[in-house]
Amino acid sequence: MGRSTTSALPTTDAEADYVLLAVHGRAAHITLNRPKALNALTHAMVRRIDEALTVWEHDPDVATVVLTGAGERGLCAGGDIRAIYEDARAGGTASADFWRDEYRLNARIARWPKPYVAVMDGIVMGGGVGVSAHGNVRVVTERSRVAMPETGIGFVPDVGGTYLLSRAPGELGTHLALTGAQVGAADALLCGLADHYLPSPRLQDFLTKLESTPVQEVLPRHTHQPPPGELAAHRDWIDHCYAADTVEEIVDRLLATGAQEAKQTAETLLTKSPTSLKVTLAAMRRARALPTLEAVLAQEYRVSCAVLSSPDLVEGIRAQVIDKDREPKWRPGALGDVRDGDVEGFFGGTDAGEPLFTDGN
Repeated sequence: MGRSTTSALPTTDAEADYVLLAVHGRAAHITLNRPKALNALTHAMVRRIDEALTVWEHDPDVATVVLTGAGERGLCAGGDIRAIYEDARAGGTASADFWRDEYRLNARIARWPKPYVAVMDGIVMGGGVGVSAHGNVRVVTERSRVAMPETGIGFVPDVGGTYLLSRAPGELGTHLALTGAQVGAADALLCGLADHYLPSPRLQDFLTKLESTPVQEVLPRHTHQPPPGELAAHRDWIDHCYAADTVEEIVDRLLATGAQEAKQTAETLLTKSPTSLKVTLAAMRRARALPTLEAVLAQEYRVSCAVLSSPDLVEGIRAQVIDKDREPKWRPGALGDVRDGDVEGFFGGTDAGEPLFTDGN
């Protein structure tokens, strides 16, 4: 039998049903419940998850927290892009307020003292990566499609994405950050975005066992080797091309390799926001040198707030999500027109209001 914990949490929010909370045996469950929006995160959802973690951290009857997504399509497609679009058009502060709480939640998940089991089944993108890939038990299936696709909408990888990707082997993370490419289970494991592979038919039994058994005892009985991935076979040209100092040189190297996959990758990059590509490369390089997730999140927060007033964010969301014409008009429209000073400006801001983290990172 399960017991709901919603009575222990504030229930005045109209969006409370977007996050379902329950405890079954020793396992507490967080279910993202906006299946028609592919469980896209709202500010209220972020707050509700954080409130639940506060309650369960101090509940001795809760041994494990499990994150899943409602519906058949995936865990979470990211943040509520339409809300960000409207806020950016209006010159508002709602997105900055949302990101502040979201990034703090990402850091909290990474430091969670109990097993935090993220079931990364189906589509897991953007903010969905933030609430899953920082957990200490990250499960992917044959249906998993994991990505940070921000450069395609004029944005920059956030939610600790530049922390995770900057620590992937070689230049794999740079490739994923710039292209926004989706990866399956094996490549998510290779890049350090996940820990364990479970065939989807075994998920329900796995989750049921967690009600009575510690996760480290359950995992060996359910995990398998994933089907082969794709990235390992391309490491030579990926590591060589993305080690370049500029996006222009990366594109030139991709075109010069002679590999068809590299040529297609160059063509993909040239469809993305030139400004986003250059800021993303700079963010990835800087993230490698930062010591903690919190320090990277603080950098991402400053960049995200700067991007909010960039014309490419509104235009990118318009083209991909609102009008869906897939023909964004980027400003500037060419990599060579994005100056170093323009890029530096995205990193020069300060936290709006109080610092993101009180330890100064």
